[in-house]
Amino acid sequence: MTTETFEFQVEARQLLQLMIHSVYSNKDVFLRELVSNASDALDKLRLEKLRDDSLDADVSDLHIRIDVDKDARTLTVRDNGIGMSYDEVGKLIGTIANSGTATFLQELKEAKDAAGAEGLIGQFGVGFYSGFMAADEVTLVSRRAGESQGTRWTSRGEATYTLEKVDDAPQGTSVTLHLKPADPENQLHDYTSPWQIKDIVKRYSDFITWPIRMVPEQADGEDTPEPETLNSMKALWARSRDEVSDDEYHELYKHISHDWREPLETIRLQAEGTFEYQALLFVPAHAPHDLFTRDFKRGIQLYVKRVFIMDDCEELLPPYLRFVKGVVDAADLSLNVSREILQQDRHIRMMRRRLTKKVLSTVKDFMTKDADRYATFWREFGTVLKEGLVTDSENRDAVLAVSSFATTHSDDEPTTLAGYVERMKDGQDDIYYLTGESRQSIENSPHMEAFRAKGIEVLLLTDAVDEVWVDAVGEYEGKRLRSVAKGEIDLDAQGDEKADEDREKQAEDFAGLLGWMREQLGEDIKEVRLSARLTVSPACVVSDAHDLTPALENMYRAMGQEVPRAQRILELNPGHQLVKGLNEAYKEREDRSGLVESAELLHTLAVLAEGGQPKDPARFVKLVADRLERTL
Repeated sequence: MTTETFEFQVEARQLLQLMIHSVYSNKDVFLRELVSNASDALDKLRLEKLRDDSLDADVSDLHIRIDVDKDARTLTVRDNGIGMSYDEVGKLIGTIANSGTATFLQELKEAKDAAGAEGLIGQFGVGFYSGFMAADEVTLVSRRAGESQGTRWTSRGEATYTLEKVDDAPQGTSVTLHLKPADPENQLHDYTSPWQIKDIVKRYSDFITWPIRMVPEQADGEDTPEPETLNSMKALWARSRDEVSDDEYHELYKHISHDWREPLETIRLQAEGTFEYQALLFVPAHAPHDLFTRDFKRGIQLYVKRVFIMDDCEELLPPYLRFVKGVVDAADLSLNVSREILQQDRHIRMMRRRLTKKVLSTVKDFMTKDADRYATFWREFGTVLKEGLVTDSENRDAVLAVSSFATTHSDDEPTTLAGYVERMKDGQDDIYYLTGESRQSIENSPHMEAFRAKGIEVLLLTDAVDEVWVDAVGEYEGKRLRSVAKGEIDLDAQGDEKADEDREKQAEDFAGLLGWMREQLGEDIKEVRLSARLTVSPACVVSDAHDLTPALENMYRAMGQEVPRAQRILELNPGHQLVKGLNEAYKEREDRSGLVESAELLHTLAVLAEGGQPKDPARFVKLVADRLERTL
């Protein structure tokens, strides 16, 4: 047959070189990756045969086999699974047609240690290339089930590879590694050693549901022994808790998630009755780097009666629990199932409700029984979990119960809403909060001055989702959630006659200035009024009680939604010398044209104090420079 030579795609070539020469120290995982690929191929053939009984493929003894030739120093991993056609080999092996490859390469270059690099391997479906860490040359032979002709792919992991059509290829795929010499100093073991192979298979692939076979070593003069099965083949989720060690659970998690660290928690769930299923879920200890990206792969592996259905079944958990990894094995789902059918399947909806409640109850256990683990969980996943307050009305109370928030009550200990309510002052009817980019910017906000002066606790909300969920939740135990930067705030005791009289006098005294400033500032503001929330700053801007905040407006615009820009309210501190002086000048002067710039500056300073931007930065700088010049 004609042999054709091709050049690797540029990114594939870069990846090969990084794989071979990178800081990735644990070379053993190449075997895990090849066995995992073989297992996937068997899953796919089994499923394809169930869907299409006319497929000309032998499924009577699906298995993975490992063959070793010590003299030739070769290691072969073969399966009799779905296989690949000539075009598929060229596309899947010769190139990397994946949008994540560039990111993968960049992260692999930036990985600072072996563990960091290890977490990236397999992340973008490049497990096959890991074979070049242990081999000088790799040969792949594959024949797709139902086809008569196979394909041979060969490369030394450099600039080129060859493709050749072959007639005698068995069904499935075999990968033969021409092994490098053993180099223990660089963690390159002797992979012709049977005990080494058995150890790797036991460590990484014992839960694979297909038999992994290898012929034992034979003594001189003995007949060739029968192949032995190296793995238990018993799915961990189907075994009792007493039969499975934590290490075995952790290895399954690492295989599923491609995370080199141990999970924070393992969750087992077994449902019996009219609809049976088993679930083994894992809560990671660290948030993946791409958790908030559009391309993040979320979902649970779905099996039906141990038959693999799909890798990322998004329907089994809501998006705000997308960090959870694991396996669900159902007994009664249709095998011929598509993602569209899944969305409508009542059994899937039943499992989704149960799994969601189980994960949330586990987080509740963290909160009540293990403060350290809860602190780790909330630090890593609190932001994404709060999305459930907006999107999952059915479980909103459960999500709220396990949520905690920074607060002025403590510099480092967050609080729950229940804890906040317990500490509320007598006569306080609302739960106060303020949103912002950071705790420091919120604490320094002029909106906080009266609350700080009166010792009233305020929740400090710094995540983008906080702008949304407070409106979705609205209240907690009859207490309204209220922004200290929206609407009118009056913290003085109701019914205080002297305070009421003082406010009336101030309103009369400043009425002229307030009306005049409203006219001068025009469309920039909705209203000018005296403030009850300021004690130090001269002015602040606030939103009306039912208006969108500037941050929320910007968020909607970033998502492509056009929303009208809400006019803000300017509040003045009647006790501040600058405001008092401006009021006196207003009363004394008939020509108030010189005060227009002062009013404009006062408004812009209020906008800057809350983290906003001046309407005309150049004009603001000029006005400030002119005022400074006059003081010299």
